Amino acid sequence: TVFEADSPFQKFERLSDQQARGPGIIDMKGGDVIIVQALKALRATGALDRMHVTVVMTGDEESAGEPQDMARAALLAAAKGAEVAIGFEDGAGDPRTAVIGRRGTTSWTLTATGKPAHSSQIFRSDIGYGAIFEAARILNAFRETLAGEPHLTFNPALVVGGTTAELDVTTARGSAFGKDNVIPERAVVSGDLRALSAEQFAQARKRMEAIVASRPLAQTKATITFDEGYPPLAPTEGNRKLLALYDQASRDVGAGPVTAVDPDRAGAADVSFIAGHVPMI
Repeated sequence: TVFEADSPFQKFERLSDQQARGPGIIDMKGGDVIIVQALKALRATGALDRMHVTVVMTGDEESAGEPQDMARAALLAAAKGAEVAIGFEDGAGDPRTAVIGRRGTTSWTLTATGKPAHSSQIFRSDIGYGAIFEAARILNAFRETLAGEPHLTFNPALVVGGTTAELDVTTARGSAFGKDNVIPERAVVSGDLRALSAEQFAQARKRMEAIVASRPLAQTKATITFDEGYPPLAPTEGNRKLLALYDQASRDVGAGPVTAVDPDRAGAADVSFIAGHVPMI
């Protein structure tokens, strides 16, 4: 988990001999510790000598660069021929659950433009409604059309608008200038889109693009773009079989049953890039 440089949550702090608090403690330094301890346990019992295990640790999930297939080359190479893949990133924060399905995520940027003029002339057919009203029309249409579909969410996270408006999606910061008596010329919105399957992603993007293109307010225009994002990890029979093995192992050591977490509570993760390459994840 990455916090901005000016976030107050930057410090590692020991709470006791058994507990600590700080950025990334659960997601996913805790997972790294589990990997190391599991390998030590397998070695101590001699089981590791009869196994072929590849461990891939990558520290660039939050900013991997593009194209994604090159950024994730080590993961894809390790997945070739593998029977099982286990991601040690935190799911719902509950050890009684495990993740067999994760929604993918992609970011989108909406840009609307209008005709600048004195505010007293707004709504005239030759002046129009301005960029902010057009952005608001589109966002509300997204909500009316797509909200409530199972496993699909979309969130406009940052909006800037005015006579001038600039948004840096890399730093998630923007700036705008506008006077109360001037119709805004530009509005920019950034957000994310999450879905549980590639088909759901494709349909949602198609519908969002259609909303942007259809029936713009007078004297306005808008465009929307999507980045590569993270692919989804859809639940499969192989994933359910792996969960059953994990559940039985947990019961055998007295740790209790383990059930599948709702995929809506599991964020996107690097392991999703090998979905379809490994029978059980």
